Formats: sequence, structure tokens, C-alpha cells
Amino acid sequence: MSASVESTRFVLIQTSHPGNVGAAARAMKVMGFTELVLVRPRFPDVLSQEDTIAMASGAADILARARIVETLEEALDGVTYACATAMTPRDFGPPTSAPRPLFAELATSGHKLGLVFGSERYGMSNEDVYRCHAVLSIPTHPEYGSLNLSQAVQLLAYEWRQALGGFEVASRTADPQLADGRAVQGLLAHLQEALEHIGYLDPAAPKKLMPRLNQLFNRAQLTQEEVHILRGMARSMLRLQGPGEGGASRPEARED
Repeated sequence: MSASVESTRFVLIQTSHPGNVGAAARAMKVMGFTELVLVRPRFPDVLSQEDTIAMASGAADILARARIVETLEEALDGVTYACATAMTPRDFGPPTSAPRPLFAELATSGHKLGLVFGSERYGMSNEDVYRCHAVLSIPTHPEYGSLNLSQAVQLLAYEWRQALGGFEVASRTADPQLADGRAVQGLLAHLQEALEHIGYLDPAAPKKLMPRLNQLFNRAQLTQEEVHILRGMARSMLRLQGPGEGGASRPEARED
């Protein structure tokens, strides 16, 4: 048996700022999580406040399903493994772990996971931490480890999502169509004609310019579109007045 998205609950204790609740809902939704429970928020109507809805930015369905309870005990009902998020060291209590290694273990378990976050001002009380099975410590710079509540939710939601398998990255653009050998050779012939026309390439002493361009294009792995662009440049060069047509003298070749 393994953990799943449906067996994940985010618990926010005594939140002070409605915007953080909305931002936390948004952080959950982008990682595919849906279950949010609030413990004694500062504002009883926080789930419907304007700032909450604005910061949720499309995650209103998470807010609509969220529950408000009076105690952490109620919030953890049904949870079989609770992870506290706390920076302050305790004299005793559950073991502390970085999220990634602990999540790797939990992903193969059948636990109902609860991720518990304290208030913005005070964090989690000792009593609340003692109710949890582990403390998660997000690795941060040792001289400044303060994270906004919604940032912490986003980081842990991402790490837990990755442990469960993550999402594939979808390309925003179509894969490029690479030019085949025939297209590249056609481009080289076109360029050679254009370079001879403007007097850059001496057909009587071509040296190694064209083979070098061939190698350059092979390394570049030109796409069909790039071949069209370069051939368009060659066409424009061929429309120029050549050196034998009353134009400037042949420039010194620089290919070798």
C-alpha cells in the first residue's frame, strides 16, 4: 500500500492573515491537493473574505471544501501520521527531518498524512508539536530561515507531490522539426552561390569554407525553419549587385 493525494490533509493553526489562507489554498491546488482544515483562525469568516478569495486565485474550490475546527485533535481526526513544521528546537519531542527523505519513506506507506502549520506570529506550541509524529525542517540559509506561511505550504506541497510521483512537464511549444541532410546540402549550395556572387568566396580558390560551414551546420542541428531563414538570406545576397557588375571589389576571404 502507498500514500496518495486523497490521503493528504493540510492543517493551518490560528492563521492571522486571510491572504495567507487563500495563498495556501492556491499552493495546494497547483500540486493537486484538496483537503484543508483550519484550527481556530483569527477570523471565523476567513474562508469567504475578499483577501482570501483574491489570494486563492482560482482555488476557490479548495476554500469551499475547507473545514474550520476548534482543536488540533479534531483536525487530526483520521490522520495516522502528522508532520509538524517548527523552527524552534524543543527539549524533547518527535524527531526532526528534512522533508525529502521523510517523504520518500512516507510515500510507500499507507498513512493518512497530515501536514501541520503554526500561526504566522507564534508558530506551533509545544503541545501541538508533541501531538505529531515528526517535525519537518525546511533546509534554509542558516542565518535567515523565516518563511511566509504560504511559502512553507508551497514548498512542502511540492516535495510531497514529488515523492508521490510528481507531474510531467508539458512542453509549451511543439518539438522542432530538424532539417535532414538533403535540406542542409541544398542550403550549402545556395549559400555557396550567394557568397560567390558577393565576392566573398573565390570559386577558383574556395579553400575549406564550405566544408567548415557544413560541419558548423551539423553541430548546430538546424531546424527546417532555420534552413528557410538562411536560404532567405542567401536569396537577398543574390539580389545584390555583385563585384563584377559595377559594385565594390571582392572582399578579402577570411575563411582560412
